Amino acid sequence: MSEIVELPASARERAGKGPARAARRAGQVPGVIYGAKKDPIMIALEHRQLNKLLHSGGFFSTLFNIKVGSASERVLPRDVQFDPVTDQPVHVDFLRVSAATTVTVQVPVTFLNEDQSPGLVGGGVLNVVRYEVELTCRADAIPQQIEIDLAGLQIGDGVHISMVSLPDGVEPTITDRDFTIATIAAPTVVKDEAAEAAAEAEGEAAGEAEAPAEATGEGEGGES
Repeated sequence: MSEIVELPASARERAGKGPARAARRAGQVPGVIYGAKKDPIMIALEHRQLNKLLHSGGFFSTLFNIKVGSASERVLPRDVQFDPVTDQPVHVDFLRVSAATTVTVQVPVTFLNEDQSPGLVGGGVLNVVRYEVELTCRADAIPQQIEIDLAGLQIGDGVHISMVSLPDGVEPTITDRDFTIATIAAPTVVKDEAAEAAAEAEGEAAGEAEAPAEATGEGEGGES
C-alpha cells in the first residue's frame, strides 16, 4: 500500500480568478478538496513542495493527509492543470476518500531482475508497452507500484497482466483481454544488419538483371 504523505496547505476564503492569481503571485498553487458529500474546501499549496511531489513519481496514486489549520483531510489527487507556456502547475484537485472508498488509479510499473533475463543479457531490448497500469481498488489498498519480474524471459517473450500478482481486492480496469505490459524484443543492431543485408541482396539482384540488357546493347551496336 502507498504511504500516506502529510501535506500542509492554507485555506483560501474565496474562489475565482482573482484570489487564484493572488495565490500564484505569493508562490502558491490554488486547489480544491471535494467529495464525500461535503462542501468543497478552497486551499493553496506551496509551489515548490507540490512541484517536488509531481516530479517524484506516483503522484496520482499517493494518498495525502492535507492539513488546513487544525483540520485534516484524507485525499487522493484527481487532476492537475498546467500553464501551457511555463508547464508549471496552476491548479490541483483532490478527492476526499475513506478506507471504504473505491478509486481508479494509474500505478507505475517497476521492472526487476533484468540481469537474470537471458533475452536481455543476450542483447535483447525491453520494449515497455505500459509504464503505468490502471487499477481499481480501495483507497487504503493502492499499491505503491507494480513489480514485474523479468527473470528467465527470452527474446520474443511478453509480460501480460495475467502474469502479475496483484494484492487482494486490486483489479485492472481492463478485464476483456490479457493485455501486454512489456516484451523482450530482438536487438535493433541485428535488425539493422538484416535490413542492410536485404538491401545489398536487392542491389546485387538488380545488377544481375541489368547485365544481360547491357550485353544485348553492345551486340546491337556491333551490327550497325
